[in-house]
Amino acid sequence: MNEMILLRHGETEWSRDGRHTGRTDLPLTDRGEDQARALAPLVKDMSFDLTLVSPALRARRTAELAGLTAYEIDQDLWEWDYGGYEGITTLEIRRTRPGWYLWRDGVIPGDAEHPGESAEQVAARADRVVARASAADGEVAVVAHGHFLRVLCARWLGLPPQDGRLFRLDTGTYSRLGFEHGEPVVLTWNSPA
Repeated sequence: MNEMILLRHGETEWSRDGRHTGRTDLPLTDRGEDQARALAPLVKDMSFDLTLVSPALRARRTAELAGLTAYEIDQDLWEWDYGGYEGITTLEIRRTRPGWYLWRDGVIPGDAEHPGESAEQVAARADRVVARASAADGEVAVVAHGHFLRVLCARWLGLPPQDGRLFRLDTGTYSRLGFEHGEPVVLTWNSPA
């Protein structure tokens, strides 16, 4: 692999409102669709040997609007499963757990559809994506979710998954991971289109 291009999906109603959106499958807002279209010029002249997209509707729609129509769905690209915090804002969580911070405190178990994941479980999925991308010959595109891509970046750099906290990632953004002198680096991060 030469570079891994990361696209975070466009805005959804829940991402706009700060609600934790793991496995709940929401569509893009009109603004989210505009954000996805704005990514197209950044990738239009690139040739990808591998394009991986989360199964979530918001990620698939972002890929398509950005012009990445020939892609593979990868189950490992789902967002962090927030368990019992699915659909809840940080402010709401802190009413019962003062000072709660996802990267330090994790999530509580939820229902059968949202059992929850630890940072280490998310990292195991990210490691599989990195291994798959690393086996490609040229450029790789990945379209996924904010917290997951932050963990993926940390793992790319050889950091523990909790260090994903250091890499803020907004909706509808473009990032690049690559190499300098053969070592993994961040080339571009959280760039708006």
